[in-house]
Amino acid sequence: MSTLGNRLSAETSPYLLQHAGNPVHWQPWDDAALTLARHQNRPILLSIGYSACHWCHVMAHESFEDEGVAAVMNRLFVNIKVDREERPDLDQIYQTAHQMLTQRSGGWPLTMFLAPDGTPFFGGTYFPREARYGLPGFADLCERVADAFHNRSADIETQNAELRRTLASTVPADPAEAAEFDSEPLAAAEESLARGFDRIHGGFGGAPKFPHPTDLAFLLRRRDAGARQMALTTLTRMSEGGIYDQIGGGFCRYSVDERWEIPHFEKMLYDNGPLLGLSADAWAQTGDPLYARVAEETATWVLREMQAAEGGYYSSLDADSEGEEGRYYVWDRDQLERLLTPQESALAARRWGFDGPPNFENRHWHARIAGDLDAVDAAQIAAVRAKLFAAREQRVRPGRDDKVLTSWNALMIEGMAHAARVFGRGKWLASAQGAMDFLRRTMWRDGRLLATAKDGRAHLDAYLDDHAFLLAALLELMQADYRQEDMAFAVELADTLLARFEDAKAGGFFFTAHDHEALIHRPKSGHDNATPAGNGVAAFALQRLGHLLGDRRYLLAAEKTLSLFWPQMRRSPNGFCSLLLALEEALTPPDIIILRGPREPMKKWREALGANPRRLVLALPNGLRGLPDTLAKAETDQVNAWVCRGVTCLAPTTNLKELIP
Repeated sequence: MSTLGNRLSAETSPYLLQHAGNPVHWQPWDDAALTLARHQNRPILLSIGYSACHWCHVMAHESFEDEGVAAVMNRLFVNIKVDREERPDLDQIYQTAHQMLTQRSGGWPLTMFLAPDGTPFFGGTYFPREARYGLPGFADLCERVADAFHNRSADIETQNAELRRTLASTVPADPAEAAEFDSEPLAAAEESLARGFDRIHGGFGGAPKFPHPTDLAFLLRRRDAGARQMALTTLTRMSEGGIYDQIGGGFCRYSVDERWEIPHFEKMLYDNGPLLGLSADAWAQTGDPLYARVAEETATWVLREMQAAEGGYYSSLDADSEGEEGRYYVWDRDQLERLLTPQESALAARRWGFDGPPNFENRHWHARIAGDLDAVDAAQIAAVRAKLFAAREQRVRPGRDDKVLTSWNALMIEGMAHAARVFGRGKWLASAQGAMDFLRRTMWRDGRLLATAKDGRAHLDAYLDDHAFLLAALLELMQADYRQEDMAFAVELADTLLARFEDAKAGGFFFTAHDHEALIHRPKSGHDNATPAGNGVAAFALQRLGHLLGDRRYLLAAEKTLSLFWPQMRRSPNGFCSLLLALEEALTPPDIIILRGPREPMKKWREALGANPRRLVLALPNGLRGLPDTLAKAETDQVNAWVCRGVTCLAPTTNLKELIP
């Protein structure tokens, strides 16, 4: 029976390239692999993971690098390897299918067995090489699954038909009539989050704990002090905990305990962009220096380790180094004694908890804030931290996934630009603009956006999230520093969203474009996950752009999106915070403030106005040409401000004090 051999060596994904030397005859997801499965009536073994995934590495070392297991896989299946970060469309579909088939949540590695038409009939996540943990050995499982495919085909066909019907039912139905929006889902979401809030450690629920930045952004915008405090407590506990890298900056993906103490050590760009912006907002609300420090250290980490010279941001850092999870980040007693003087060691122990029992695998310490410092100690601990950081830099570093993803870059651009605006940091703004310029130069081809790039090669049609997140990032970037090319790009992206992704009849946006590859399902979800829902961000950004430019097309598309998901938001607002933020601004449009006048005096105005999330402020210095009609206010010799909310505008003012709440 013919196969295609291992064909991953030509891929751009570092995750796929990690498997290019496996004895498994891995295929990328493409026509050649799918055609082979259909022509030979062979089931597909689909393995989805990503390069920073610890258990993906474990399964690879145990099974995919084993000649015996590989021989079984090659004999029985067409084996397809997918990077979930490059193909979130496939990951969404098959994670949902896994949950339907197993009645359990999924994760990575995701291991699904598909009929040749792509419909899954069995699946799981990690499987060991030999039977343990109550799981079968992987080679034995492969034999049993292949036997079922060939000898129980009628049962599988019946199950597949039901699965397709169930997948189709997840797409919200066309609303019978236009919704009459109200604020009830906003209040219900606050109450629901309060019920799950951990008042001691912050966050929601028990272990493992994830940051959920979209929920925190929703809470931080509430007028109720108790709701805001939930977000602030969570950000404080995270910033003091081990989920935050106290030595090098940046947040890890999640904590394995409820205290935020021990993380799963991978660092993802998509978490750190929103958390950088939230740290800036938390500082703006409270003045707490903890948030300023975390913002400074996180931005520094991004510029140091996660931004390419060409401008784009890399995707992630691995959890493992030298084959061990967390090895790069943790300390033992001998290391600390060799590096630090007795005085420094005592200070470090008090600050980071090194004087207690080892908190990682009972033999290592992972730093978290364990004690407060006075002003003198603060200066000394900065020197100790620098010493520990310099020593850590000499270790074997975790692997870095250096592909550039449009959607994740957009999240970091938005967070970096927002932090730059709050703290007045030109270097951070330049970083965000450099990343945006890279995306426009590399990912925008003949009116189409691409999803991923590495080593000069950009490919794969972009998804809803890429377009929506990038539009939101441009709106934030223009508030930090208005550039004509950014506005032009925003309009192109908004028009593309409407032309290629909108469901013109029912409302909302599909995750894939109208001319995307046909798959077994076409998702259209409003639910937030680790990243915000593309439909929520699209509605939010289109509303803002519609108000800025006076374009009813954008406002109507946002309204139809909210109408489509309105029944779900009313029934169960949990997980819909990005759509709820759009709903909030549909009910009460943000104040739009347009500044015109000389550039230098305008800086004072922009600084005084700050970064209020309920306002959209564009500073347009004299000399700009080609502005959209709604922004082309008359040039003046002193700063003038035009203030509008929705379709209501006030007379221009030259009095800055009138605009300060």
